[in-house]
Amino acid sequence: MFRSVLMALVVSLVSLSSADCQTASASEVVSYRCEKWTSRHEHDKKQAEQIAETLKKLKCEVELHSHGNHTDVKYRCPKWLSHKTKTHEDAHKLEAWLKALKFETKHEH
Repeated sequence: MFRSVLMALVVSLVSLSSADCQTASASEVVSYRCEKWTSRHEHDKKQAEQIAETLKKLKCEVELHSHGNHTDVKYRCPKWLSHKTKTHEDAHKLEAWLKALKFETKHEH
């Protein structure tokens, strides 16, 4: 599970590398929301920061709290938002990553 989430995170970071991704011509749309605050415990601070950065690029509310030997990534996205991807495969990877973080998703072509 950890490996697949990390791989999806890398793909997500690549597809979200700039704000222009939102306006680029794309044929795939992933809609998502996470109505209630959700937390994820990460023992790797760098990975926690990458998750938080990606969620912020997706316009989610994000908080980081470090304590003990881990970092909590707390997030929510109460309203449905959408992100365009360049390929069908990227859309499925983003959707899988969001689902692993307990988001509701919709994938449109």
